[in-house]
Amino acid sequence: MRVIIQRVDYAKVRFPDHKERSIEKGLLILAGIEEADNETDADWLAAKIINLRIFNDQDGVMNLSVQEIGGQIMIISQFTLFAKTKKGNRPSYIRAATPEKAIPLYNYFVETIQKQTFKKIVTGEFGAHMEISLLNNGPVTIIIDTKNKE
Repeated sequence: MRVIIQRVDYAKVRFPDHKERSIEKGLLILAGIEEADNETDADWLAAKIINLRIFNDQDGVMNLSVQEIGGQIMIISQFTLFAKTKKGNRPSYIRAATPEKAIPLYNYFVETIQKQTFKKIVTGEFGAHMEISLLNNGPVTIIIDTKNKE
């Protein structure tokens, strides 16, 4: 699994029918799933995200987690995180998981974070065209890949 995590003051996702979902201060997570991913990846990633200390403490030092600040979380599925661009100019998404594999694992990932944070997680709609707006605070943007745990 590969995620892009953004520390935000707010994030909003809008759908073609003009329905919107939003969060205030917290994390916007764009999540990509590849064929090789499984629940172990989702468990590790959920724990890493929940405990990631990227919010400022009273001294202005990034020392607090989303849990500690009472922040909200939005998770959007994004298969394009597995784009391969080495050959030609049109990205290939061959590594991205098929919907049959990705949807259950995406739902498991969301549920795992929800169970550990005891908060409702705001999500997009898998496979839907969405417009996302946000105010990145910092900016703080972090990429985590379960196949390359740096």
